[in-house]
Amino acid sequence: MASKPSFWLMKSEPDAFSIDDLERVGREPWDGVRNYRARNFMRDEMKVGDGVLFYHSNAKPPGVIGLARVSRESFPDHTALDPDGKYHDPKHSEEEPRWFMVEVEFVEKFQSIVSLDQLKSDEGLDGMLVAMKGQRLSIQPVERSHFTRVIKLGKGATKIGTFKR
Repeated sequence: MASKPSFWLMKSEPDAFSIDDLERVGREPWDGVRNYRARNFMRDEMKVGDGVLFYHSNAKPPGVIGLARVSRESFPDHTALDPDGKYHDPKHSEEEPRWFMVEVEFVEKFQSIVSLDQLKSDEGLDGMLVAMKGQRLSIQPVERSHFTRVIKLGKGATKIGTFKR
């Protein structure tokens, strides 16, 4: 029996990789995560079919701009092997990988951004991690009810049933 999908918020700086970039390429590995908790979410919990709120950080305003879906489960992050790359980690190796990534695919760009201010002020999003003080993780779990509410606020056309495991 298939388990219910999980839902996630994944942050990206739009000048590094935006929702428009994901729409253009269709699918992309989510590389460069160098926080152990976020890595553990990707490595241990994210499954194909899980829904993703695509969040533009360091933007004006920051917020959720669209939807993606996990299209490939965790695999070693090759960017940690590049000694000239900004994500290099000399303790990461092919034999004993330290860092992992998942692949995500584009689902939808919202009609309007759901800003961080909206996420903080909407009563239907009480307890959503990204809206809480001190929650800066680049990958965070999202409750089903919060995921649905953000889709509604962004005037998204995608239904929650689109996300399956």
